[in-house]
Amino acid sequence: MTESASRDAVAVPGALEDEFEALLDAAGIRANSRLRRELISTAVALATDQVDRLDLKIATAALAEMRDAFRVFAPYEQVPKVTIFGSARTQPEDPLYGQARRVAHLLAEEGWMIVTGAGPGIMAAGMEGAGRERSIGVSIRLPFEQAANSVIAGDTKFVAMKYFFTRKLMLIKESRAFVCLAGGFGTLDETFELLTLTQTGKGLPVPIVFLDMPGDTYWGAVKDLIEQQLVPRGLVTSADVGLFLVTDDAEVATREILGFYANYDSLRYVGDELVIRLRRAPNDAQLADLNERFGQLAVRGRIERSEPLSIELRERDALDLKRIRFRFARHGFAELRALIDALNDLGAP
Repeated sequence: MTESASRDAVAVPGALEDEFEALLDAAGIRANSRLRRELISTAVALATDQVDRLDLKIATAALAEMRDAFRVFAPYEQVPKVTIFGSARTQPEDPLYGQARRVAHLLAEEGWMIVTGAGPGIMAAGMEGAGRERSIGVSIRLPFEQAANSVIAGDTKFVAMKYFFTRKLMLIKESRAFVCLAGGFGTLDETFELLTLTQTGKGLPVPIVFLDMPGDTYWGAVKDLIEQQLVPRGLVTSADVGLFLVTDDAEVATREILGFYANYDSLRYVGDELVIRLRRAPNDAQLADLNERFGQLAVRGRIERSEPLSIELRERDALDLKRIRFRFARHGFAELRALIDALNDLGAP
């Protein structure tokens, strides 16, 4: 559907638009008023369309549980979070269970919160390693897996969801890093969706760690599949292999995540400009090297140091950070990840 067709589909009479505006005014809502009006307009248009009962139930339930999840995460917006994926079937005596506990504990000690699916197995191990105070759970309601694990059950930092797609949204949207341990179809589904979002730029660049046990080849075999089947067939690029790290060491996994944010902080798009915010800006020699190695990411011009742009000033968006910017082609996101790695390798002043 084209953008214009999509907007036509949610059009409502002008009188109703006026009522939406009055409703928001009466509620004292000023921030993001345009988006709030569009949300109300879409809901009204959907309610008046010739939509069958099942579609209405799906839309209503999805919106309601997203609201619940947003409210759970809201108090912790400024706290860095890492999502741990892995099998619900892993038993406490399995060494992999201890590996999940270990990496969660190390990251929690560094100030991170641990997000899991709140079930048993690797999910419980991650929460045990982090502790209840640093755990957030997003469970799925299944006939054979109803309750949250004992670490997070009854906590305000827990939400149960009906649909896998809304659950995956919250497991991925809120986190700045990911650790994937061995699991079945669900774990592989979550892992490859995460890779797809990162590869296509639908998600932000993030550190992704595939964590094995010493002597185990679970994730090594997945990497072999990518390198030996997908890359030679041209289905992914060799650079895409750099989107993730395979390791069997929880300390290495932790360093990979912390190191990703050693200098890099965040990015945003302003028109066709990509702005990367940093703790330390590159000097002239380093900037020349970055342009030599990554200049192909700019559709025109060069990578250059930058002051905050006007919209960043208006929004007071991370004004204490340094910046580089360039006109990004919006493809080659694996190479963008490599640029971030290079920025993290810049020496301290």
